[in-house]
Amino acid sequence: MNQFGGNWTEAKMEIVVAYAKAYLTIMNKQSWVKTLYFDGFAGSGSIGINDYEESIKGTALRILEIKNPKPFDIYYFVEKDEKNKLALETTINAKYFGKNAHVVQADCNAKLLDMANYLITHKNFRALVFIDPYGMTVNWQSIEALKDLGIDLWILVPTGLGVNRLLKNDSDISDAWLNKLEKFLGLPRQYIIDHFYKRKDVNTLFGIETQISKEKDIVNKIGDLYTERLKTVFKYVSESFVMKNSTNSIMYHFMMATNKPAGLTIANDVIKPKYKL
Repeated sequence: MNQFGGNWTEAKMEIVVAYAKAYLTIMNKQSWVKTLYFDGFAGSGSIGINDYEESIKGTALRILEIKNPKPFDIYYFVEKDEKNKLALETTINAKYFGKNAHVVQADCNAKLLDMANYLITHKNFRALVFIDPYGMTVNWQSIEALKDLGIDLWILVPTGLGVNRLLKNDSDISDAWLNKLEKFLGLPRQYIIDHFYKRKDVNTLFGIETQISKEKDIVNKIGDLYTERLKTVFKYVSESFVMKNSTNSIMYHFMMATNKPAGLTIANDVIKPKYKL
């Protein structure tokens, strides 16, 4: 069972489900289109609250319950943890029998590449993709493989809890962390350092010294950069639903990328009511 993360967890699921219903309404008008729902970190199907004494349905089960205007033609759930995978599979077999649902234990990056290849050869399929990763586990190469395909992508970007934690205040970042940043953002390390740090020459007792400091509002700057990266793969990227913790620190930016202007409009419409959270 996965753990409840607060009001923003519920809001995130509501956003995806609301978008899915609008998405299916549009696709229902195109009789030749087949629809695929892809969840790269599907979890167990349940989210524990109140120290796991109670639970609520996760996104996977909520998507499976959509009946109107139509269900998806195929559901593909990826979960790397064996226990969670088996729990989700058991629930689907017991309560959602007859759905064309597939649950696989695998790495999301590999399955994103497989899905891209599938869509290339199955031109009549359109996919709604939900990526809710554990940390910075989604490589940019996997996102880049989705270019020019019939995909609407919702992705949770760990701006505050992931990228910002690797960007040390003095820019003295280890090779291991720089490699991780490069894989996640798909950018060379020098670009990353130049983008997130500023240099200033200061006169000191011993002459001119260069001081290096992180840019202000760094977490939103990370979100903006990821938005721009997505725009190299998709035509449009939505506004972000910014998720904060109890101390008002930003944890994540949640955004949608699409090649359809209608998708952009719908995404911004379903995100907007959540800004007050």
